[in-house]
Amino acid sequence: MTKPGVIENHEIRHALKVAAVTGQNTERDVALLAVAYGTGITPNECAKLLVSDYLSANGNVVRESKVRAEIAFNGKARPLHWSGPSVQAAIDEYLAYRLVARHGVTTSPAAYRGLDPQSPLFLAGDGQPFAFTRRITPAGAVSYSCESLTEIIRRLHQQAGIAMGNASAARRTFAVSLHRKGLSPKLIQELIGVSSLSAVKRMIEGNPVRLASIVSGVI
Repeated sequence: MTKPGVIENHEIRHALKVAAVTGQNTERDVALLAVAYGTGITPNECAKLLVSDYLSANGNVVRESKVRAEIAFNGKARPLHWSGPSVQAAIDEYLAYRLVARHGVTTSPAAYRGLDPQSPLFLAGDGQPFAFTRRITPAGAVSYSCESLTEIIRRLHQQAGIAMGNASAARRTFAVSLHRKGLSPKLIQELIGVSSLSAVKRMIEGNPVRLASIVSGVI
């Protein structure tokens, strides 16, 4: 199976700029990209996040939140940090848009910035929750996937000319970025929720920038 690509910082910045001027829901799309690359969360998990996973009742950002067990892809809670300033700025701009558009608002403007805390953090263009597609595997197990959100992320990369860009690439890029900053595989495993350290190592191995740096220093 082909490993997802690693998207470099300049490509991510370009995708964010293109998303900001393309499409009908630019604030949401910029925030989706920022969250994908800033947290490593999966599309299914992202579609299930609630406003209360990001905001406290007084309207402040919950910097140290979590991917709740009931929404995590593996059924296990893990840390979710909203400490990145660019991620916060993108989400805040989208939530301000939601308030103006009256998407998921309440009659209590003093709490949660006027948004329903049980409303999904991200909504479809019509202000409704993203839909999930029900599938039955050959073994008879039932699974649900948010194909519409996955497709949005793929489209945002495509319109920016990033051929290998998709949700899986964003998730691997998050892991590789943590590795480049010196985080241990154990900490990366905790943040992305994969099953084993060997799975983390498979995600971060073949780091193209590290290889390029080594080669450039040969002579």
